[in-house]
Amino acid sequence: MPYDFKTLKDSLREAEEWLTREFGGIRTGRAAPVLLDAVVVEAYGSKMPLRDLAHIAIEDARTLRVAPYDVSTLKAIERAITATNLGVSVIADDRGVRVAFPELTAERRTLLTKLARGKLEEARIRTRGARDSTWNDIQKRERDGAVSEDDKFRAKEEMEKLVHEGNRALEALFEKKEKEISA
Repeated sequence: MPYDFKTLKDSLREAEEWLTREFGGIRTGRAAPVLLDAVVVEAYGSKMPLRDLAHIAIEDARTLRVAPYDVSTLKAIERAITATNLGVSVIADDRGVRVAFPELTAERRTLLTKLARGKLEEARIRTRGARDSTWNDIQKRERDGAVSEDDKFRAKEEMEKLVHEGNRALEALFEKKEKEISA
């Protein structure tokens, strides 16, 4: 009976999705709306995510336009973006808020690459944990007599192949982010 790798595949996909989200939060020289996902605005008596209060659009390569749905929240949005300390310039006007991203220095690029490499390692650790869990389950099934020793080693080969593919996908994401940072 072949081993079902659904749990492992799900874990590998989750690690890849997590890394994609984390890389989305690493600011490069280009403006991206996802960079403002961490902004929480004090409005209407509670804390709300910025994306629930305003439309965020790319104005040009280094500028985002934040257009509030309700103009009365404009000052609160401006304060929240400034307080988040993203290292950006915030300029309010009658239509909304412009968020300008400064040019990256060589030192900052090196720091961002190091941060991205750390996120890659965290994703690899998640992958190794999923692999270890799957391998323990395969060994347990063999001890319980549910699978033969030959099936155990076939399953191990398949598991290693899946993990290798998952690691290659993570590495490709890192290489793409590294090029984006250095561009």
